[in-house]
Amino acid sequence: MKKQTKTILIIAVILIVAAAYFYPRLDSRKSNEAGATSTGAGPGAATTLPVKVVKLEKETLRNQLSITGTIIPNESVDLRSEISGLITRIAFKEGEFVTKGTPLLYLNDDELQAQFQRLEYTQKLFESQENRQKQLLAREAISQEEYDIVLNQYNTTLSDLKLVEAQLSKTVIRAPFNGILGLRQVSEGSVIGTSDVIANFVNIDPVKIEFSIPERYANQVTVGSTIYFTNESSPEEVEGKVYAFEPQIDAATRTLKLRAESPNKERKYLPGMFVRIRFVLGETENALMVPSESVIPELQGYKVFVVGADNKAEERKVQIGTRTDTHVQITSGLEVGDLVFTTGVLQARTGTPVEFTQIN
Repeated sequence: MKKQTKTILIIAVILIVAAAYFYPRLDSRKSNEAGATSTGAGPGAATTLPVKVVKLEKETLRNQLSITGTIIPNESVDLRSEISGLITRIAFKEGEFVTKGTPLLYLNDDELQAQFQRLEYTQKLFESQENRQKQLLAREAISQEEYDIVLNQYNTTLSDLKLVEAQLSKTVIRAPFNGILGLRQVSEGSVIGTSDVIANFVNIDPVKIEFSIPERYANQVTVGSTIYFTNESSPEEVEGKVYAFEPQIDAATRTLKLRAESPNKERKYLPGMFVRIRFVLGETENALMVPSESVIPELQGYKVFVVGADNKAEERKVQIGTRTDTHVQITSGLEVGDLVFTTGVLQARTGTPVEFTQIN
């Protein structure tokens, strides 16, 4: 019985060892066969690449920049008095429109009026004396020196009179230009100095738009260039014209600062507003444009893929011109009617069969 049991154990060990030896080899053989089966069809088969294409057509290229800017007033000033004095009357309402020269505020001028009146009397006295002395000089009854003394007194009085008259004119603060008054900062009865602000005063028709562009576009800017701008409060595009720009590049930002102006009769645009600007640098007729994603940069330049004969991919070397936000101008290498890849450009190779879908 023991001998039989021992024989069974030996046979079991042999079977286990055999299984451990042969099973990995069988599994490896099956894997190799499966691999051979899966790759056997590869070398001879050609996979079709699905792509999207655009058909090239001539179009107008508008070379433009999308930038931001700020609305600034046509004219702006903080109204101040040239002299110190007591406010006797405020002749304007906050927020109203006034024309140039309109009286806005009056200061106390009692002392100056008294000086002016005294000088007027003195001027009349010296004027009559000068007339009498001139007659006496003509008859040689007095010397030239005596006449010159009286004439000098008369002329000095006239100068003093003009000085007081100038001081009197400063007691009335007038609008320096056509514009709109801001919020009043003073009250009647208060004494103001030359540093006190009476109100802000602006002209906002037209408004000015201040913005900057990268230095590489500086040579394309001319006075009269057109811009279009919008604001969150008014999404409608409004046209403006560049009227001036700085004669130098800002070394810190490498940009050129420009100003444009635009009519603002309805006063929709206020100073300080943020605007989005579409700056038109120029237009090119009959340009060939392709999407930016179609152009592949290389060491020697650029290339694109087009649908060639028998619906196979064909590589074309191209030269590019102006870039926009979404497209690139092709100056050579393509023709009208070419079907240019917009997808699959990294997977495509010359001769690859393609299945294409044309997009607008």
